[in-house]
Amino acid sequence: MDKDIEKKLGAIWTTIKSLESRMTKIETGMTGVDHVKTAPRGSAKKLSIKEFLLERPPSTDIQRTLGIGYFLENHAGMASFNKPDVEKAYRDAKEPVPSNIGVNIKHCIKQGHMMETEEKKDNRTAYVVTSSGERFVQGGYKKADGK
Repeated sequence: MDKDIEKKLGAIWTTIKSLESRMTKIETGMTGVDHVKTAPRGSAKKLSIKEFLLERPPSTDIQRTLGIGYFLENHAGMASFNKPDVEKAYRDAKEPVPSNIGVNIKHCIKQGHMMETEEKKDNRTAYVVTSSGERFVQGGYKKADGK
C-alpha cells in the first residue's frame, strides 16, 4: 500500500477512535469536567406549585383554584383531587386559602373547566380538570377567542 494512503488511513482511524471515546464519555455522563455535577438523565427538577402559579398568574381565586387543580394533576401526579388537596396546595404555594374553595370549584364546574369524578377520594367528592379547563390554563386563562 502507498505510504501516503497509509498515513491518511491512520489519521482517519485516530479520528474515529477519538470520536468514539468522546461519545462514550457523553453517553455515560462523564464530560471530563470534574467540578460540575450534572443531574442524571430523566431527573429534571420538579416544578413547585408556587413557581407554576408565578409562570401562569391567575387573576381571580376561581382561576387560581383551577390552576391548582391543573398542577395537582399534571405536576403532582394526582389522578383526581378533593377540597383538602386544593387547600394543602394553597398552603404549599404560600397563598391565602380562600374560605370558599367549594364555591370556586362549583364555578369551575359551571364553566366546564372541572368535573366531579364517579369515584371518591378519601371518602370525599373528587374532581378532575376537563380538557377545556386544561386548554384554558395552558392559554393563560384566556378563552380560545382571546377573551
